[in-house]
Amino acid sequence: MTQQFFILGCGKMGSAMLNGWLAAGAGAHTDFIIIDPYFDKASLGLDDEASNAIAAFTSLEAAHAAGYRRADVMLLSVKPQMMPEALAPISIIDVTDCCFISIAAGLPIAQLASMLGGDYRIIRTMPNTPAAIGKGITALIGNAAASEADLRLAETLLAVIGKVVRVRDESELDAVTALSGSGPAYVFLLAEAMAQAGEKLGLSEELAVTLAEQTIYGAGALMQESDETAATLRENVTSKGGTTAAALAILMADDALAELMCDAMRAAHKRAVELGQ
Repeated sequence: MTQQFFILGCGKMGSAMLNGWLAAGAGAHTDFIIIDPYFDKASLGLDDEASNAIAAFTSLEAAHAAGYRRADVMLLSVKPQMMPEALAPISIIDVTDCCFISIAAGLPIAQLASMLGGDYRIIRTMPNTPAAIGKGITALIGNAAASEADLRLAETLLAVIGKVVRVRDESELDAVTALSGSGPAYVFLLAEAMAQAGEKLGLSEELAVTLAEQTIYGAGALMQESDETAATLRENVTSKGGTTAAALAILMADDALAELMCDAMRAAHKRAVELGQ
């Protein structure tokens, strides 16, 4: 029997995941049912075989009317504030054996279960924006109803957008949000700040931006491919009495950068907790 895979909301993240699954050949044994009034299948640039694996509808009611009445897996990827409305007609779909995978930031499993109206298998995840190019990292946890097989399925599905890790308790996802969820913005800000500093030292804007972006990209790639820690890599590039040491004397004075980052992440964590209440 062909697997019925519903995607409730197919924006940038949902589209990135869908492309990954289709590229891996999932369309040969899976019907992807997209529920999104703004979804444009043509924009994905799919070949005929992949395109035929997708059926797109503006609502669950429309999908039901077209004969799609059973869900084996459902990806919940609408905005958290839109989730109650999106799930309101869920009873018209047979979700008895469905595994729900949520990528809605800040929406606790208990709230999802309440919206679904039953003790369903639910896996809550926290991806980040580099997932759009397959370079993200996603943390996940399942509820008591979710089996080890469900967790492995979610890990396999989410692997198309990057690395996947598990957390021990759902409350840890708020810290994950503060670190990796919001983290790309911290790195982008660092790139902005480095480029602006380069301009103040006399470089053109174009050159300063290029140098800053490539430096961050290269350093990240080196860190990922190396067996050494970030601290060791930092020490390796820091010669005693050299230029890097002079710069780090400012950034690391009284743990200035470390404390600033900690304060920033505490603020993000606090907001993540508030959004989940």
